[in-house]
Amino acid sequence: MTFTVTHSPRDGGGVRLRLAGELDLSTSGELNDTIDRLAAEGARHLLLDLSELTFCDSTGIAAFVRGDNRASAAGGWLRLTGATGRVDRVLQVTGLADVLRYVPDTMDPTARSRP
Repeated sequence: MTFTVTHSPRDGGGVRLRLAGELDLSTSGELNDTIDRLAAEGARHLLLDLSELTFCDSTGIAAFVRGDNRASAAGGWLRLTGATGRVDRVLQVTGLADVLRYVPDTMDPTARSRP
């Protein structure tokens, strides 16, 4: 399966990125490039919708952490939403769900306050 990342402005600010397919060594560069481009354009709040992501390996996890670090350095954040199945399990097992304030039962975790 191929990987795609699309993005659109969110109501209330920020950008929603929709990831679909398999995020791995061969595709994580596309996500990193998109995050870098959006950051260069001034985006500081990124919501990654993982509802169509079917696979995520360690390079995908690294891309999430890298994106969060980049957003945080600019005073923003990166949050995840919509993961299911194996992708949700990877987020839970790695602890990334806690680090990025991922809440699987809500489609918009940005509504939650972040310390």
